[in-house]
Amino acid sequence: MNKDRLLAFSDGVLAIIITIMVLEMHAPHGANLSDLRPLVPVFLSYVLSFVYVGIYWNNHHHMMHTVNRVNGKILWANLHSLFWLSLVPFVTAWMGQNDFAPFPMAFYGVVLFMAASAYDILERQLVAHHGEDSVLSRATGKRRKEKLSVLLYLSGILLAFVQPLISLGIYMLVALIWIVPDKRIERALESRQTKL
Repeated sequence: MNKDRLLAFSDGVLAIIITIMVLEMHAPHGANLSDLRPLVPVFLSYVLSFVYVGIYWNNHHHMMHTVNRVNGKILWANLHSLFWLSLVPFVTAWMGQNDFAPFPMAFYGVVLFMAASAYDILERQLVAHHGEDSVLSRATGKRRKEKLSVLLYLSGILLAFVQPLISLGIYMLVALIWIVPDKRIERALESRQTKL
């Protein structure tokens, strides 16, 4: 099967996720700058989640450029990934509206962990479908960033019950690790074009 419908559907879902998140931010009833103060956690939560959704969109885009076809397992793996990402607006609102309280912070980490796990499953399905010698397989290599991210997410979930702001810092760190598009994929694509 062609990958174009999967890409179009994924792009649409991610756009809706971002739209839902911004709709959760409500303007204050006052007209003074001090009236914005209670919205700081809501805004910070939105910014972090916007960056995360952007990272997933960007890396998904890069990953899908390494392949030319999909199958039913890949479609379901992609839906699984989108399911966890669709929960981001809920946990973002819960976290921001409750000033980074322990349970919302931990649950935010659980959703991030599950989204990362689902993305990994999608990547592995693509590699299985295209072979171990595929561009994607060669590009992903040892997967150090992925393993580090999982450890950081688990740490953030546990530390939410000790000090929620440490969890927030950990989630920001993972976002910083991934904010640059996956250079491994870009290098593999450039190498393939050079050989052609």
